[in-house]
Amino acid sequence: MKFILAIPGSIQRGLLIALFFFSSLLSYSQTNISGVVNTYRSVVEIIPAKACIRVNNITGINVNTRIMLVQMKGATINTTNTVSFGDTTSTNEAGFYDIGTICTIRGDSVFLFHNLINTYNPVSGKVQLVMFAEYLSANVVDTVKAQPWNNTTGTGGVIALYADQDITLNAPVYADSSGFRGGQFIQSNGTCSNVIPASAYYYPAANTSPQNGAYKGEGITDIGTTQNGGRGPLANGGGGGNNHNNSGGGGANLSTGGAGGGNSSTSGCSATLRGLGGKPLSNWNGKKIFVGGGGGAGQNNNGLLTVGGGNGGGIIFIWANTIIGNNNLVSANGGNGGNSISDGAAGGGAGGTIIMHITNYTGGMTVRANGGNGGNSNDNGNVGRCYGGGGGGSGGAVYFTGTVPAITTSVTGGLAGVESGRDPGCAAAQPAAAGNDGPVASSYTFTRSTSPAGYCSLLLPSKLVFLKAIEMDKKVKLSWQVLNPELVKYFTIEKKDNAGNWMGLLNISAINNTEDYSSIDNNTLPGDNYYRLRITERSAAVYYSVILRVFQTASANEFTFYPNPATHSFIVYRNTSGPADLRLTDITGKTVVQKRIWNRQEEIKLQELPAGIYLLQVNQFIKKLVIR
Repeated sequence: MKFILAIPGSIQRGLLIALFFFSSLLSYSQTNISGVVNTYRSVVEIIPAKACIRVNNITGINVNTRIMLVQMKGATINTTNTVSFGDTTSTNEAGFYDIGTICTIRGDSVFLFHNLINTYNPVSGKVQLVMFAEYLSANVVDTVKAQPWNNTTGTGGVIALYADQDITLNAPVYADSSGFRGGQFIQSNGTCSNVIPASAYYYPAANTSPQNGAYKGEGITDIGTTQNGGRGPLANGGGGGNNHNNSGGGGANLSTGGAGGGNSSTSGCSATLRGLGGKPLSNWNGKKIFVGGGGGAGQNNNGLLTVGGGNGGGIIFIWANTIIGNNNLVSANGGNGGNSISDGAAGGGAGGTIIMHITNYTGGMTVRANGGNGGNSNDNGNVGRCYGGGGGGSGGAVYFTGTVPAITTSVTGGLAGVESGRDPGCAAAQPAAAGNDGPVASSYTFTRSTSPAGYCSLLLPSKLVFLKAIEMDKKVKLSWQVLNPELVKYFTIEKKDNAGNWMGLLNISAINNTEDYSSIDNNTLPGDNYYRLRITERSAAVYYSVILRVFQTASANEFTFYPNPATHSFIVYRNTSGPADLRLTDITGKTVVQKRIWNRQEEIKLQELPAGIYLLQVNQFIKKLVIR
């Protein structure tokens, strides 16, 4: 016996609409990311007049991709043998950065669509080009890490993420200890003197007979091997402990690192010549950013523990419409200084710098750039011999381009290292100091030029003069002008689909002596619509225009919602208030939530629904919701 189920036409149409929306929403894709996602290149030369950046290796660098150009070093410091050693007399170009987009690549040269705002000195300043990791939507499935800073290559220490739509954190974004290096551990012989103490602010750290001053932590300038050790800080790098068994100072960013603990012995060598904390830098009203300074090493002759100063935290730049935190971390902490037994301990590294260019925050998260703790010093009960702990690194800096969101932020200075096992016969303790806290700032404007680079258009053989996109009555009109049209075979208008892939909308043949062209996209969607022009020349050469974004306002009843996936509840956002019918159905079509909503923003509670895929309908609009 056969049974025939008759379905009314209105229900059939509703099911077809639901299936259409369901299939289109399934085409929305996230890219799973983890590990080191950025490409780093050392900059050889910059030609500002041409917005040209020459790099050591062009492999992995792509046209139409965002880049960060940043100068890591190049400051000038006071090198006199006084307490002023390490004062920054001029940061010069150190800390300057630009965000730009690649127009074209020729040989070893990258050309940008816009002129650079800042000047740079690749010869002495270690300038690097960092290519953003770009996605439509990104899902951090395992820790995203910065490639650690490498002073030899002049690259690393930076994470730069961009997503057209959203970034979901199911694991941390982590640049801890990725910045400037802590002072290297090196074991000295036991030579010391109370008659002629090693009281200078710099020494050659590699000299171990004796090592009069341990290695300084790395800062925003490089220095010769005759001055790389000793208690004077290296700009924002912490000073190393002096002979005998004095501890290293903490690194700095925009606030001061803590001084290391001093020798308070009453037998053997007893001079208190602790490593000084790194000195604070200026961000030039936000125009400059820095990785954290490294902590100084402790002077050490026994070698029972062989750990140097903590590394500074790196730089993180995150750019997206929405970030779904899932109570995860964005972290650029400084590393802890090394502990010691019967020797000087090391200083902690300073926190790094984090820039959050995000419109919507959901799901809870922690953004932190804390200083590393100073190393602990165990005097081991030696009669009359006592040594303080390492200095704490300073907190870093966190910038939000909007208001400070309702999430957890932390830029706390590192703790001073603890001294234990003191002998009662020692003199008064000479304790280490904690690092100072760093700043959290709102309404930050990051460095990005809007001045077009004329040389870019000259490099494009047929010379695209402009591409414009204008929204007009739910349609988008694209217009462009090209010089030397006789060199062009055809133009292709490309648009991003829901999966973030470029698809060709239309090919338009070029016409000799016709410079101006236009076309209309009749099939726009609510929200962001992205366009670019692909130009194919008669020589078979291909190049692309800049990417244009056009925002289409949704109809009055269109809606969005966050978070997705949801667990206990989600929030529905609409363009207007007023009555609307909301219904949530499971994959079989069973209604599990049904209510009338009135406000532009309403929270919908989920009563322990099973994990799975659901359809959320508000009036005639249907979207996919994942519950887990």
